[in-house]
Amino acid sequence: MLSYQHSYHAGNLADVHKHALLAWMLAYMAQKDKPLSYIETHAGRAVYDLAGPEAAKTGEAATGIGRVANWFNDHPFGRVLDAAAPHYPGSPLIAGTLLRDSDTLALAELHPQENTALAEAMLPFPAMVKQIDGFQLAMSITPPSPRRGLLLCDPSYEVKADYAAIPDFLAKIHRRWPVGVLVVWYPILVDARHKPMIKALRSAIPDGDVSEVAFAPARPGHGMIGSGLFVVNAPYGFDAEESRLSNLFKKLEN
Repeated sequence: MLSYQHSYHAGNLADVHKHALLAWMLAYMAQKDKPLSYIETHAGRAVYDLAGPEAAKTGEAATGIGRVANWFNDHPFGRVLDAAAPHYPGSPLIAGTLLRDSDTLALAELHPQENTALAEAMLPFPAMVKQIDGFQLAMSITPPSPRRGLLLCDPSYEVKADYAAIPDFLAKIHRRWPVGVLVVWYPILVDARHKPMIKALRSAIPDGDVSEVAFAPARPGHGMIGSGLFVVNAPYGFDAEESRLSNLFKKLEN
């Protein structure tokens, strides 16, 4: 199924959680004078118009980044927000902005229109953009060269089979690429359908880190009430940064 388009949801609180921690990890890793590989399995279009009709229809950006942008003054995510303004940066643009010419980016996006927009948005950066299943791309190029790097697996979960497929996929990537920083994002829905996946991930990779934040639904009847990341080989300092961000989210609940 290819009906999902992130333009309706870009900049929501789940994006804020995911993108802030992604930006911090990439900026931290780029401090070392060694090249990096960045791989993304479900890249989207890389840049989103929050003034467009899609964002206006859901209002998710207004209750998301529109509400908390001041959290990221003097933060890598804030640097990317400033560079992308007045648009909102997706994860490929975050990687392109924070990484260097010596780094490599491999991006998969299966949706034809989203892939076309992605390729155009990433022209200024050293990125390989493929219209291919992202799981297939990751399996075909890991371990990457250079071996230092990060993989982001960020499906829409429009296909419920993704929940069952991801633990096996991540375990295989981890065996192929044991030094890679591996990041899986998942929505936290009212029916808690993510829990069996997290149990399987913890069983397959016991030393993975979990970051979860809760927030109110973006609108009445909306089923997403939180955001989660499962991170393998988290960079040094991740726990402190994750705790800082989680505490900010908790303040939204008050």
